[in-house]
Amino acid sequence: MTNDQLKEKINGWISGLEFPENKQYLEVVVPAESLLKLARLLRETPETAFDYLFCLSGVDYGKQLGVVYHLESTTHNHALVLKVKTDDRVNPNFDTVCGLWRTAEWHEREIFDLLGIKFNNHPDMRRLFLDDEWVGYPLRKDYKDDINIIER
Repeated sequence: MTNDQLKEKINGWISGLEFPENKQYLEVVVPAESLLKLARLLRETPETAFDYLFCLSGVDYGKQLGVVYHLESTTHNHALVLKVKTDDRVNPNFDTVCGLWRTAEWHEREIFDLLGIKFNNHPDMRRLFLDDEWVGYPLRKDYKDDINIIER
């Protein structure tokens, strides 16, 4: 499918989707409460069949925190970028997608550890790199470490 065909196919599945302009991939911004539903449809619908999560990243946009999913269909040879954002910097959380793509399990733990974004229903939501006594999330733009004089 072309990006236009993909957009037309998934546009009616969920309300509130946004499609920002992107030169390489079709980009879809989904409301947080619809993330898991859309992800499941993207994976399980035969015409889309996004069976490969090839990149999963956490992002601090300043006022918002978000997660970016790069998906590919190895069957149909098409790809898309799925984004989800939240204004809640105190308790940011999204649904886990590790039940759909197993590779997400470690990536979500990394995002939790370094950005503080929690993933609902994750089977092992604990720090991956930093020890339990570490205070703060080093990849956040507002992170400060007075001991090591790290500021963003």
